[in-house]
Amino acid sequence: MPKDFLKKSISLILQRQNNILSAAFVIMATIIFSQVLGLIRQRLLASIFGASNTLGIYFASSKMPEFLFQLIIAGALSSAFIPVFSDFLAKGKEKEAHNVASTLLALSLIIFCIFAVFLFIFAHGISAILAPGFSPEQLDLMTSLTRIIIFGEIIFIVGSFLSAMLQSYNHFFIPGIASSLYNLGIILSILFLHETFGIYSAAYGVILGALIFVLAQVPLIRKLGFSFRPTLSLDFIKNSAVMDIFKLIWPRTLSIAIFQLGTLVTVTLVSYLQNPGRNYVILDFAQTLAFAPVALIGQSIAQAAFPVLSKEKDRLSDFKVTFMTSFTQLLYLILPISILLLVLRIPLVRLVYGASAFDWDATVLTGRTLAFFSISLFAQALSYLTSRGFYALHDTKTPLVIGAITTFLMIITSAIFIFVYQFGIESIALAFSIGSILNFLIMFIFLDIKVGGFDKKTFLINMSKISLASFFTAFALYVPIKLLDQLVFDTTKTVNLILLTGISSFIGLSLYLFLTWLFNVKEATMFVLLFKRIGDWRQILKKSEETIDGTRLNP
Repeated sequence: MPKDFLKKSISLILQRQNNILSAAFVIMATIIFSQVLGLIRQRLLASIFGASNTLGIYFASSKMPEFLFQLIIAGALSSAFIPVFSDFLAKGKEKEAHNVASTLLALSLIIFCIFAVFLFIFAHGISAILAPGFSPEQLDLMTSLTRIIIFGEIIFIVGSFLSAMLQSYNHFFIPGIASSLYNLGIILSILFLHETFGIYSAAYGVILGALIFVLAQVPLIRKLGFSFRPTLSLDFIKNSAVMDIFKLIWPRTLSIAIFQLGTLVTVTLVSYLQNPGRNYVILDFAQTLAFAPVALIGQSIAQAAFPVLSKEKDRLSDFKVTFMTSFTQLLYLILPISILLLVLRIPLVRLVYGASAFDWDATVLTGRTLAFFSISLFAQALSYLTSRGFYALHDTKTPLVIGAITTFLMIITSAIFIFVYQFGIESIALAFSIGSILNFLIMFIFLDIKVGGFDKKTFLINMSKISLASFFTAFALYVPIKLLDQLVFDTTKTVNLILLTGISSFIGLSLYLFLTWLFNVKEATMFVLLFKRIGDWRQILKKSEETIDGTRLNP
């Protein structure tokens, strides 16, 4: 019996996800697992280092290596490698696909290492430019941490290429779990090394996490027959289809660069605040909580809808139906979560980061910052879908230009809040939300024009119903949490705090589901049916539907 269970478990892990729904399910499940480990990592850092300048410097030190990775690797993987590799596989040219992978990996490592050596040598000067408000001692610490984290990013490149290859083979579980285990490496390093190495344990954890990320994927990648044999031959570029894909690289890479530049400038702005390291901890902790539902819902739905939208680019009527269906589903899920984060911000911050080292003032400020982030969660999530709409229509330039403009506006707004009005760290979150909402609205308007107009009447009716239900949900969350806090529970105890948050969330979300069902919102009916059939989830996932490669599964 144990052997049969083990075999079935291994078979489930190694099997391919051939349809969109099962792929989306696996992606969402691994994202949840990754976020749980990420929150454990943050809680551990908060319990050991608190909202200290030291922890803030660690967060700031990771930004420049991450900027290089995103700039050099992320755009190439999403825009060039995966399409080229998948194209060779589709044509039965697996050996050529593996040669392409080896060559691109070698080139990426060489290019990244050139920049990494430059960053390693001039880390102190770059840190001083990036965070001019830090003291000399803080800059020295930031420099040392940056140099350690660089090595982790080099290893992470290898893992990212392995993930891209496995995804091209329609394997999503192992790459997702491996990515999640990156956080596990950081957690283990902090747990066992923090007493000896202090904050350096977190930086060493980046290297350990990257190694785990790679090693967790090696068995399956070897099973698929891949071995790293770089030839540094660029003959594959002669393929005309590949050349078309490479033409799409520069806007995607530039788009990533602009967003990452905004992140770097944020570090600079925060460094001018009093206790910059502490303020950066608060900003990072608030972002972690706010962006979790965006990644879970926005990325999952957008990633699942993207292949369908791509196939429908020449049938705009179908494209518009698919887009607006995904749009409404995304809005239906993200709005109540935004309300929940806004109303329950303090209990949530206490539950996730509550530790003796994380003081009450830091808790309140993190909650306020989270509130300002939460007002734009819908825009952040919908921006993923809207940008995928443009990409499906082979238009990567429009999102680039709009993103550049709104990022510039966000930076200017943040600077005005800090230098003119002398606002605190929460003003960064407010500026980010303003920029995110503008980015989404402008992109949606341009996409609407590009496709000849969406069905705005149906869209406005659905949006009004969902927004009205969300409004009443806010009261359904606020009233019980106040009554229970003052009359029933002693929230200084963790168990009571969990009960308070859980009961309030259940009441609020139940009312939201009831109201949207009462208002005849299609998504509410769908979820009610899903709950009734939750025991048949395997059959639901295996139903006839669009597959990832554009064919259909047999019923």
